[in-house]
Amino acid sequence: MTILQALVLGIIEGLAEFLPISSTGHLILASHFLNIPQTDFLIAFEIAIQLGAILAVLYMFWKRIFTVSMIKRLTVGFIPTGLAGFFIYPYIKPLLTNPLLVGVTLFIGGIIILFVEHMYLKWTEAGIVELRHEVSMKEAFLLGIYQIVAIIPGVSRSGSVIIGGLLMKLDRKILTEFTFLLAVPTMAAATLYSFYKNMDVVLHSANLTPLLVGMLSSFIVATFVIKLFLDYIKKHTFVVFGFYRIIIGIIAFFIFLPR
Repeated sequence: MTILQALVLGIIEGLAEFLPISSTGHLILASHFLNIPQTDFLIAFEIAIQLGAILAVLYMFWKRIFTVSMIKRLTVGFIPTGLAGFFIYPYIKPLLTNPLLVGVTLFIGGIIILFVEHMYLKWTEAGIVELRHEVSMKEAFLLGIYQIVAIIPGVSRSGSVIIGGLLMKLDRKILTEFTFLLAVPTMAAATLYSFYKNMDVVLHSANLTPLLVGMLSSFIVATFVIKLFLDYIKKHTFVVFGFYRIIIGIIAFFIFLPR
């Protein structure tokens, strides 16, 4: 992997990680378009550069995340995903290089976002959306269960949590912030596990520079995206991301459909 390719993938990770559009899916598609060899290092790289995005969340929310109350909620929310990832990941790993699957899941996810947003609008008009300042322990656990679906490439970790939260009639801003925070234990565990399973490849001298470039660019871009996304969601819905997923999914499907 060249430095330029690592930079591009890092930027994509920073842009897509916290939006409901699937950063992993976009990285899989981008790696094919950039003609990057589909090796074990690429899979490890796509997971490891999430560390940059994790650091962006810690930088933006360190006052909120390091409280006893939030640590309890994040722990409860992480448990379902952690267990599922440990037992299911070995079976999902072969799918992490399949761009056709990404196209399908992006499309389906877009349809689901539009449907759920339609229902959420009705609930808002009926006055049954809960306007609170915190996610409860039970809701944190349920959001963790929704997050399990994101193990499938192209689904989107933030997307699955956001859809789950909308179905639970949670306030958009509180839901979006908790989605960011829940990413920390989830992505940290995925990164550490990837390092552990691919240590020889990741720590190879030829791979260290691309990895650092990817992490740094991911951190810088993610920091701006988090701020802009929170400002955006105060006045807008997630509908635009639903349409975006549908369009990209259709394009990817036809490009990578076997001839």
